[in-house]
Amino acid sequence: MGTIVARRRKDGTMGYTAQILKKRGGKVILREAQTFDRKVAADSWIKKRETELSVPGAIERAGSKRVTLAQAIDRYVDESIKEIGKTKAQVLRSIKGYDIADMDCEKIGSDDIVAFAQELASGDRTASTVGNYLSHLGAVFAIAIPAWKYPLNPQAMRDALAVTGRLGVTSKSRQRDRRPTLDEMDLIMAHFGARTLRRRGTVPMDRVVAFAIFSTRRQEEITRIEWRDLDETGSRILVRDMKHPGQKVGNHTWCDLPAPALAIVRAMPHDDDRIFPYTADAIGAAFTRACLFLGINTEDMPDEKRLRFHDLRHDGISRLFEMGLNIPHVAAVSGHRDWKSLKRYTHLRQTGDKYAGWKWLPIVSAPAVA
Repeated sequence: MGTIVARRRKDGTMGYTAQILKKRGGKVILREAQTFDRKVAADSWIKKRETELSVPGAIERAGSKRVTLAQAIDRYVDESIKEIGKTKAQVLRSIKGYDIADMDCEKIGSDDIVAFAQELASGDRTASTVGNYLSHLGAVFAIAIPAWKYPLNPQAMRDALAVTGRLGVTSKSRQRDRRPTLDEMDLIMAHFGARTLRRRGTVPMDRVVAFAIFSTRRQEEITRIEWRDLDETGSRILVRDMKHPGQKVGNHTWCDLPAPALAIVRAMPHDDDRIFPYTADAIGAAFTRACLFLGINTEDMPDEKRLRFHDLRHDGISRLFEMGLNIPHVAAVSGHRDWKSLKRYTHLRQTGDKYAGWKWLPIVSAPAVA
């Protein structure tokens, strides 16, 4: 615990010096002190610093004059209250394995970041992937000085992004336009339907796949929906922690539930608090294996031609526009806050409902047999 020493200043006022001393093996490894005009402020500072220093690695970072990029990354991950996505966390861990992570923060310039990007590109990573790496690392650069006084120069990152963009080392991610054909959907539904009948207790992927299309929900969102989130009368659901660039945790959004999706929900058993009590990883893995087994995807197929589970959301949104729905109506289903994201779909011709009379809908809408 810290201590507070009261001293009378030359002008007669009192000063309260808060001190924190950390020892390890009998040796002092950290000593910090700050003086305040009020004792309560000194006590508050001690409690705040003790909490901060309780984080693994915090004492080493505080006691070291040399701060590396790897240490800055660790602190960003440790202190981020906002949930860090799996991809971002994996990227930041990966960056720590490169030479740039061992550099002092104050010595990292735009040329070092450009060299790091070129090293990533030489490992067969696409320009969009390299761009994602720098984007995630840029989040650390953006707060290092104002949050911790770590000398990471955010202008160096901005300059590096401009250079790598001009050199073609980085680029924005291309929007996917892969959609399943009806023949592919027949293969997938037949495969999962047979598996559901054969192996009771497994994830009913035929229902999950159909729900993903008709609801336009992402796989993580599907697994979070609870029965209490269903407004059956209003035909809508509360999507908790919906993905959003600026906010994820606490971003709860009511989304309209089209009739086919509501029918699938009604067919699900009430055995759990969640409507689809499964994990996103299990759903994604099952879909990936099925597409490989059925020959829809192959090991040597370019990524843009592969069918992913997330492409079902794209297919569902496209379907709504093809049925003639306008942007506000589609956004009420998809949950898009920014309608600009939906403008890419407006070029679609109005061709009617792709899944009109779809033979699988009555099957996945029928109550499960116990």
